[in-house]
Order: sequence, then structure tokens, then C-alpha cells
Amino acid sequence: MNEARWKVADEVARARAAHRPRVALETTVVTHGLPAPEGVNVARAMEAAVAGAGAVPATIGVLDGLVRVGMSAEELDRLAATPDVPKLNLSNFAGALVARGTGSTTVAATMLCAHHAGIPVFATGGIGGVHRGAQETDDVSADLTALARFPVAVVCSGAKAILDLPRTMERLETLGVPVYGWRCDDFPAFWRRSSGIRLDQRFDDMAQLAAAIREHHALGTGTGVVVANPVPESDELDEESYERGLGGALEIVASQGIRGREVTPYMLDFIRMVTGGEVVKSNVALLKDNARVAGELSVALSALV
Repeated sequence: MNEARWKVADEVARARAAHRPRVALETTVVTHGLPAPEGVNVARAMEAAVAGAGAVPATIGVLDGLVRVGMSAEELDRLAATPDVPKLNLSNFAGALVARGTGSTTVAATMLCAHHAGIPVFATGGIGGVHRGAQETDDVSADLTALARFPVAVVCSGAKAILDLPRTMERLETLGVPVYGWRCDDFPAFWRRSSGIRLDQRFDDMAQLAAAIREHHALGTGTGVVVANPVPESDELDEESYERGLGGALEIVASQGIRGREVTPYMLDFIRMVTGGEVVKSNVALLKDNARVAGELSVALSALV
């Protein structure tokens, strides 16, 4: 990569040089995932959760055509205050850099940056996947492409609930991406703790989970690993609210022909409106918990070196 396009924070660079644990964090949560100013507040809380677990947080975004790995508080505030910030994925990333633009990193873009910066673990809310109706639209998230290309462990509460979860799991298996359950037997459904889809392997010991991830990378597959961590039980969205919000959002998206990058933010906004503050509360809780688990995982991985 063109190193002139990168600005790595000193603390992150020192942690890599010393083989200390470090965790990547995305910035779409700041610009698109949560209503302002909740996004910035949660981003900082996630950094604190990573640090509290003993790892160095590295929040990633793009400002003035530079990839910032380990954004400062001022840089994060500036990104949040920038209007109409584009979501950067694998297809539009280079264009934003050349145009000296600003952008927030999706799961796919954050995985790319984490791999380049030598950060082994990434914490997010939920990964993208196969959209409902993809057999007609071929709408599949670039997050799956990134998981097939970059050997980074992604701690998440499963895939976003608006997706076709069975097809997403099938695609992950096809791509050779293992999905490990952290203290769970089923694939989480983002705001719900279980989708009913059984996982191949559950881990209750962090050292064993880290060893499995290290062994997977040692096989030379080149793929990432999904670590499924369910939303905390006390913050799970109740089933009635979940079904009502999700069903209404799917109907509107289908009737209005919304596709591509606009689907996820539109549906999330609709579900927030229908469920009130409950879905935001659940979203914030799972993001913080995933950051904590990612920090603990990075510490366990560092102990294996």
C-alpha cells in the first residue's frame, strides 16, 4: 500500500512494535449507525472498553485523504461534524483517498485497514451479509468479501438482523470463514441473542478461543474469523418489538425499491422509529460488550506469541 496515505497514531504503532494487544474499531457507528451525538459517545465508550480489557484501541477513519489508524478525540469530533460523510468499503475506498476526501469505515474497509496496520482483532456491532431477496438482486455485502480476504478476527453480535441470516451463514461456510460462538450455541441475530441457527463450535474459555483463531490462521487459508458474541441478556430487544420493527422495515424497503448501501441505514432508522429508544439501548449495549470481548481476545492472542 501507499504508506503516504496512512497516519498511524503513536500509541498504536508502539503497541504493534512491542507486540502488545490492539483492537480496531470502525467509524460508521459515528456517522451512520447511531443518532448524533450518540455515535461519538459510543465510539469513545468502545475505546474505553477495549482499554479496560488491557488492549490498545485503534479507531479508523479517513480525513483529508489520509487513513487515520487510532483517531484522536479531535479527529473523531471532526469526522462526526462533517455533513454527508460517505461510508467507505472496498470499492470506493481508493477514490476517497485520491480525492483527499473524508469517510467513515465500514466493516469491510476497517478489516482492510486493520490487516494492513497489523491489528489482529476488530470489534463491531453486526457484520453485513446476504440481503433478503439476493437471489433476484444479487445484493451481498462487501463485508463477506473482506472476511474471505483478510485474516482478522471480527467480534460481533452476529449479522445485522435485516439480512437473510441462513444464507449469510451458508456463504460464510462457502468462503471458508469459521464462525465461533463466544459462550453461545446459536448464531446471534443482532438485537436478539439467537437466530436459531446452530454454530459449529462454542468456546467458553478465552485462551482456547484465541488458540483456535491462531490455528486457523496457521492453516494459511487467508480468511478472517467471526466471533459471535450475543447482545447482553438484559439488553436484548423483546421479540414482539423485534418482529414489528423488522417486518415494517422490510415492507417499506421492498415497496420503495431501496437497494445497495442505502438499505441498512434506512431500515435501521425505521426500526428505531418504531421501537423508540429500546433498539438504540440494545445497539449501544452490544457495541460496548463486543469491544470488551475483543479487548480480552486480543490480550489472549498476544499471550500466545
